[in-house]
Amino acid sequence: MVVKVVTDSTSDIPAEVARELEIAVVPLYIHFGNEVYQDGVDLNADEFFHKLVTEPQLPKTSAPSAGAFIETYERLAAETDEIISIHISTKLSATYNAALLGKGGMKTRCRVEVIDTLSASIGLGLLAIAAAKAALAGANLDKITAMISQAIPRTHYFGMVDTLEYLYKGGRIGKAQAFLGSMLNIKPLLTLRDGEAYPLERVRGRPKALARLCELVEKFHHIKEMAIAHAITPEELEALAIRLAPLFPADQTYKSRCGATIGTYLGPGALTVALIEEEI
Repeated sequence: MVVKVVTDSTSDIPAEVARELEIAVVPLYIHFGNEVYQDGVDLNADEFFHKLVTEPQLPKTSAPSAGAFIETYERLAAETDEIISIHISTKLSATYNAALLGKGGMKTRCRVEVIDTLSASIGLGLLAIAAAKAALAGANLDKITAMISQAIPRTHYFGMVDTLEYLYKGGRIGKAQAFLGSMLNIKPLLTLRDGEAYPLERVRGRPKALARLCELVEKFHHIKEMAIAHAITPEELEALAIRLAPLFPADQTYKSRCGATIGTYLGPGALTVALIEEEI
């Protein structure tokens, strides 16, 4: 039987890629006042970012319930006896803990391994994609779990945002709080370190910030997988893909969109890149 791969909607995996690789995506919830949406199910990225900039209050997010994971695991257990469930950092979301509770609540006998990636967005997405490719190639759960555990320290995520307002008001600012109160037109560059947002530097203007983003990636000489994502600037995404093409083929780079959960914290100006280094 083929190992089944589960992740959550913070992975920002393009829907067509999830379908092709048979990745089950459990949605988080987005709360605009009394209205509640499932990320990527009944609220797409265009709808979300329109609401984000027009609604008077910023949205809130919440993790899936344990019941949502039980339902997903039980459905997949009809097809397999091994599941790997790969999720956003526990320092950013309660999703991992909900997945553990879901695992404990299963009635069907099925082995489930739940992984905290210490990552998010397309960094998490690349790990889920790698697991799914290995599963479809016939790897068993032990092999896939070991592979993902070894890949986590080699997974890197960088992004530029227009403002830290969304991270701050959403309570996910982490050590990036050091950048609050920055000057006009200064674009913060962030990464994830030990599973939380971490400040890198501040750059004046988006063109220079995009160039600096590329320079950060250029430090890696052995890239196995790469993904890039935008919020509302597809032209910048294409420009980023072209500039990174000498480092990694553009036609092998996953192009994605920041979903509602990640967009809640990064805001509409987000442009991000993630990569997994080759094991040397």
